[in-house]
Amino acid sequence: MGLRSYFDRIEPHFVKGGKWEKLFPVYEMVESFLYTPKTVTTVAPHARSYIDMKRIMTYVVIATIPCILVGLYNVGFQVNSAIATFGPSGWRAAIIEFLGIGFDASQPIANILHGLLYFLPIYITTLVVGGIWEVIFSTVRGHEVNEGFLVTSMLYALILPPDVPLWQVALGISFGVVIGKEVFGGTGKNFLNPALTGRAFLYFAYPAQMSGDTIWTPVDGFSGATALSVAASDGYRELAAQGMTWMDGFLGFVQGSIGETSALACFIGLGFLLLTKIANWRLVVGCLGGMIGFSLLLNLIGSSTNPMFAMPWYWHLVVGGYAFGLAFMVTEPVSASHTNLGRYIYGALIGFMVVMIRVINPAFPEGMMLAILFGNVFAPLIDYFVVQANIRRRARRHV
Repeated sequence: MGLRSYFDRIEPHFVKGGKWEKLFPVYEMVESFLYTPKTVTTVAPHARSYIDMKRIMTYVVIATIPCILVGLYNVGFQVNSAIATFGPSGWRAAIIEFLGIGFDASQPIANILHGLLYFLPIYITTLVVGGIWEVIFSTVRGHEVNEGFLVTSMLYALILPPDVPLWQVALGISFGVVIGKEVFGGTGKNFLNPALTGRAFLYFAYPAQMSGDTIWTPVDGFSGATALSVAASDGYRELAAQGMTWMDGFLGFVQGSIGETSALACFIGLGFLLLTKIANWRLVVGCLGGMIGFSLLLNLIGSSTNPMFAMPWYWHLVVGGYAFGLAFMVTEPVSASHTNLGRYIYGALIGFMVVMIRVINPAFPEGMMLAILFGNVFAPLIDYFVVQANIRRRARRHV
């Protein structure tokens, strides 16, 4: 008996009237993950498209692959480089020693496998805990389990520090899924990005584990600041004195969250999303325009007390989470503006806000996460004013 036949045989037990009808969302989740849904539109009008929810979410996950690979390598590279000075510690180092892989930072396989030991527990915890919440809400409401959580779980895992405690991972994804999405009705009805909502909750609830100089390379005794922290305290020119070049930030060999460090990997993913038309290019243009324009203005104004005023736009582009947020968060279609003009405004608002938070607000050397959530809140209002302006313009045209 084939797998398709097996699903067809047990389906009557899960549909309405079956003995397990309350578990239909679980059955539908597994079936639609393995097969294209067999339901079709039976009445006119018919709309045919090769794009469905599963394909969209699959494309976004594919787009994150470059960030995953570079992230695994960079985490392992940073850890193995620190171990050369401070020595190995922890259960991950014990596994590496048991497997005989070694801690040579010049060996790509050793770096990737070591990075995998940090990423996998975070991702598995995210999938299990977040998936449980998805199933609970879908079962209670009688809705299908949406594939959107596959994207949320991947993005959430990639924006966390490598040594974040797993109980905090579980707490953050719970907050992001429940408060950031499900209380508003689920996928497609949320106005906040769930992955960023969970990350923001952890940032404010447990700042010691989400910021500072000791969380990015989890080796006992090691302390290393991110590029933004160095630039905020001593100016971006100090980065070169500490051995961090612009190319390091572009390629991703710097301190940071697991998947955010490589601007190149983020832009490869963004290019894929633009080519497949999953991402709207107007959001990208707006965000780049807002960031570049406000950076240039601050460069012209200058400051004798704030070294961040001098940071050029091309440094803002490759440090922190700007590139990752631009590729995967700004372009997220549900929480962004839906009108064409509104997309320009929404993107520009985020680009402006990220620079303002990084430069002018001394409490947050990073700013992309807060800027995107700020943009999420104002997206409906932006669309409202754009639509009202169109209505007034058309009304004047027909007077």
